[in-house]
Amino acid sequence: MSPPALSLTVAVEVFPIRGRFVISRGARTESRVVTVAIEREGVVGRGECVPYAHFGETPESVVAAIESARRTIENAGAIENAGAIEDAGTIADSKANEAGELAVEPGRDRARLLEVLPAGAARNAVDAALWDLEARRSGVPAWREAGLDQAPVARTVRTLSLDQPEAMAAEASALRRFATLKLKLDGGPDAERVAAVRAAAPNATLIVDANEAWSPAIVEERLATLAALGVAMVEQPVAPAHDDLLREIEHPVPLCADEAFHTAADLDRVAARYDLVNLKLDKTGGLTYALDLRREAEARGLEAMVGCMVATSLSMAPALILAQGLRFVDLDGPYLLARDREPGLGLGDDGTIEWNGELWGGG
Repeated sequence: MSPPALSLTVAVEVFPIRGRFVISRGARTESRVVTVAIEREGVVGRGECVPYAHFGETPESVVAAIESARRTIENAGAIENAGAIEDAGTIADSKANEAGELAVEPGRDRARLLEVLPAGAARNAVDAALWDLEARRSGVPAWREAGLDQAPVARTVRTLSLDQPEAMAAEASALRRFATLKLKLDGGPDAERVAAVRAAAPNATLIVDANEAWSPAIVEERLATLAALGVAMVEQPVAPAHDDLLREIEHPVPLCADEAFHTAADLDRVAARYDLVNLKLDKTGGLTYALDLRREAEARGLEAMVGCMVATSLSMAPALILAQGLRFVDLDGPYLLARDREPGLGLGDDGTIEWNGELWGGG
């Protein structure tokens, strides 16, 4: 008899943001997340993702993508050597069903998922749920399965929404316990914003994120100005369509690729233009792929950072594993919400994030 099939549940949830979260592309007052639950024999694993609107994802499209793969996901662990996948959600089962009774191997199922769904938010949510299910069924916490020696802890940066210089300075002053502050910029009075924040939080490390907003004409001058203000890193200064110029100019401040970087297919191009890559699980399509992607990036001389969308602790937990040992960790999504999940990760008032296996991943 074949092992019991998995049972998949998908839902869209809304979490209000504390105030407004503003970047160069607009403002948000809520985060709409897609949550996946995968159950086997009464044990449930969960995962969460945030559809990446800038790249055409919506909650509805992400749910549809997961539903299209439902048959494959729910048969995970029941079929070995499934063969070619004819289309999303369909396993070529003419020979696979002859495999008979098999052990449950969620790690193998996560690897198979890379063939079923493309990189993106849908795959991330399913991948995270499979990690969680595996940990809860096996008793081996996800962090140990990923090769860590102890439960992960990290200290996140804190993001300051785009605003007038004095407003950003006031927020920075209130967040002085955070070692690193990340400023959202838009190509306007950016030097004034950074200078105001520097005066309000003189001991903080400052990084900035333009979210592609700078025009090519101002990049070189703007980088020189920010270098003089002691900025430690600039994230995605221009749109990927214009970032060839980054090959030709000096980088007095290290540059990080975010919107320009998704998967291993981007690494060679990015390595010629940037110094760091922002690994976001909603872009890479989950922790399983991101762990390998981090190694590939670092092998090319690219420093990795880990980023997030505005989301709950359930989204941050898998990324906390990926973040170990990195200089820049940007997992402050739950800090930006009016309410988080219960239980959530341990969120310190200085940005320290502590593992909570009850929430996700066991241990």
